[in-house]
Amino acid sequence: MSVPRKNWILLSFFLIISVSILIASLISPAIRQVSYAPLRELILPPPQPVVVNLIYSTEKEAWLNEEIGRFENNNHLLNGRPIKISASEMGSREMILDVLDGRRQPALISPASSLQISILQDLSAAKYGRALVNVNDRQVCRPVVNTPLVLVAWRERANVLWGDNTLPVDVWKKLHDAVSDPAGWASRGYGEWGYVKFGHTNPLTSNSGFMTLLSLTFDYFGKSDSLTPQDILNNPEYKTWLLDVENSVSSFGDSTGTYMKDIIAYGPSMYDVVTVYESTAIEQADNAVGRYGDLRVYYPPLTIMSDHPFCILQAEWVKPEEAQAAEIFVDYLLSHDAQENALIKYGFRPADTSIALDSAGSPLSRYAGNGLNINLPPQAKLPSGNVLNTLLDFWIRNVNQ
Repeated sequence: MSVPRKNWILLSFFLIISVSILIASLISPAIRQVSYAPLRELILPPPQPVVVNLIYSTEKEAWLNEEIGRFENNNHLLNGRPIKISASEMGSREMILDVLDGRRQPALISPASSLQISILQDLSAAKYGRALVNVNDRQVCRPVVNTPLVLVAWRERANVLWGDNTLPVDVWKKLHDAVSDPAGWASRGYGEWGYVKFGHTNPLTSNSGFMTLLSLTFDYFGKSDSLTPQDILNNPEYKTWLLDVENSVSSFGDSTGTYMKDIIAYGPSMYDVVTVYESTAIEQADNAVGRYGDLRVYYPPLTIMSDHPFCILQAEWVKPEEAQAAEIFVDYLLSHDAQENALIKYGFRPADTSIALDSAGSPLSRYAGNGLNINLPPQAKLPSGNVLNTLLDFWIRNVNQ
């Protein structure tokens, strides 16, 4: 029996549509998503992922690696193509200089602080006539988690310096006087403790070291904003005061985490006081128990925040689809679940202000007895890249000789 002409027409029409969808699927990953699944998986090759090359600072490595795994497992797509994050860690200062010189060409960078982004913006504008990044453009440069600079000290010695108030207004003045006193702890009735040992990381390689330098400078001038190059360069009293502090540091390390581990491992024989991030202090709080007494966290009178911006570079090597995929990834990092995880498990203050800092399980509440405080002193207004570069150059000439 012959097949009716109408059926032949319908069969031909179906074959034409199927072949058309098959061809379109090969060309467009977006159409692939609506093509017939069994045929698609048997015949079509898997779509190539959109790879976002990310360089990030080490302080958030554990949290970020966990969230990258979740992001990729959730199969986030861009035009039907999966998004893959190719991440590598690097010190904040090294990252900025490598991007500036073209040694590394990522689509997305995340140093520890917007301080570093301001420096890159200033240096790249001077070098290329256009900035590779804009710290104030919240569409392409968004802070994701926050943690302030703090001082960590052994409780017994901290009480001698500052008392039990972990928000002292004179924290830097009293530390300066102590480290510059040749009699050391003897002037305070504890000669057996030797001299006062303060440590912070190298401002040229570590963001916390640079934040320490900036915090000291703000405090000397009694400012919270409007710091100028003239303040730094034309004040011999400031130079003398700053060198009193910096010359007391026996060795400027490269890693904030190492300083925290050293103060716990070696106790006051190595350091009485160090500057680290609040999140680093939280990470190591339990490890200090039962060693050399309690560790106390103190907050400078002016908060300088490490805000971990994720910034999409405005560079010729960044393809449009890479920028779009990077934006989707940053949206994910700012999602409620990722932000809550950053607080509860890793001790970061979320950028999402709807998440309560004293919510159940928050380490800010759990370690309140060590001086952790939900409420922070007023926050500094960060200087321009020009001022920051002037401060680094000043430190290089006078300290890092």
